[in-house]
Amino acid sequence: MRAFLSSSPTFASSRSSLSSLRPLRWLLLAWLASLLSACGYNDFQAKDEAVKAAWGEVVNQYQRRADLIPNLVNTVKGYASHERETLEAVTKARATATSIQVTPETLNDPQAFQRFQQAQGELSGALSRLLAVAENYPQLKADAAFRDLQSQLEGTENRITVARQRYIAAVRDYNVLARSFPTNLTAMIFNYEVKPSFTVENEKAISTPPAVKF
Repeated sequence: MRAFLSSSPTFASSRSSLSSLRPLRWLLLAWLASLLSACGYNDFQAKDEAVKAAWGEVVNQYQRRADLIPNLVNTVKGYASHERETLEAVTKARATATSIQVTPETLNDPQAFQRFQQAQGELSGALSRLLAVAENYPQLKADAAFRDLQSQLEGTENRITVARQRYIAAVRDYNVLARSFPTNLTAMIFNYEVKPSFTVENEKAISTPPAVKF
């Protein structure tokens, strides 16, 4: 039976047709790959991953700051327990900031991103007021634990600044790709929407970390 099929003109013709289609199939796949590359699909993949990585570092540094705050509050409380309003404000702001669920999907939700940024900004303001109050307590400023926390906080604020700058740069590159022609067509087809970025009234606030020295 096999010999008959092999010798059959129809079977032989079918095999010949399939063999002739294979090069066309590879050419089609190569054309599709080059088309995806030319339309920016691969660039979207790379820049999207870069944004996610930069965002992850921002979140890590904000979390690092949040982890320092309980010890800072307790240390200040030991010398300035009657500054209850200021201490409670910091504790409340920290609780709000850490209660926000932050995921990579936050980058696709401008409102969620805005809530995150607002909460972190309120925490920064509460911390600044706490540190200003500490200026009035010489014994607190001389405390070794406080000085160590002060140094760690300053270093963390610097890391936050750097992480924000990298995130802003990554988002800028991604958004330019999403808005430029013809890659904006690819963005529409594959649902690559522009991503939110940090905003400040004064751009210098990005490059200048809060002063926490005494």
